[in-house]
Amino acid sequence: MKNLKITALLAVLAFSPFYANVFPVTPASIVKKVAEAAKWKSESIDVGKIPQGKPKIIRFEFTNTSSQPIMIDKVAPSCGCTTADYTKTKILPGKTGFVEASYNAAAEGPFSKSITVTMSDNQNPKVLSFKGTVVK
Repeated sequence: MKNLKITALLAVLAFSPFYANVFPVTPASIVKKVAEAAKWKSESIDVGKIPQGKPKIIRFEFTNTSSQPIMIDKVAPSCGCTTADYTKTKILPGKTGFVEASYNAAAEGPFSKSITVTMSDNQNPKVLSFKGTVVK
């Protein structure tokens, strides 16, 4: 009878609110939080007509809408005609960061390019795009 009472008491304690915070459960994965952390001002920019032979800089800005600092890990332009620069420090909550593309407008005609941005531990990179027409 004594063993039954002890077992019952242990069972009650195991399911009581007292132990509810002993093993915290994360409601959403960190990857999902990071994916939602950057709110981009624009993910696609049309630069219109640009002069041939003059590089064009396209700036993408975002705000960290999470409660944790985020960081850009990697920026990969889609071709060799585009170089990229970006915020290389941690972006604190509520602060802004940027990704800049410098497009070499050597070839006349329409163009459409992209830049792939990987942030912190995010497994889903963001693809930013820009387009326009190079004129003489």
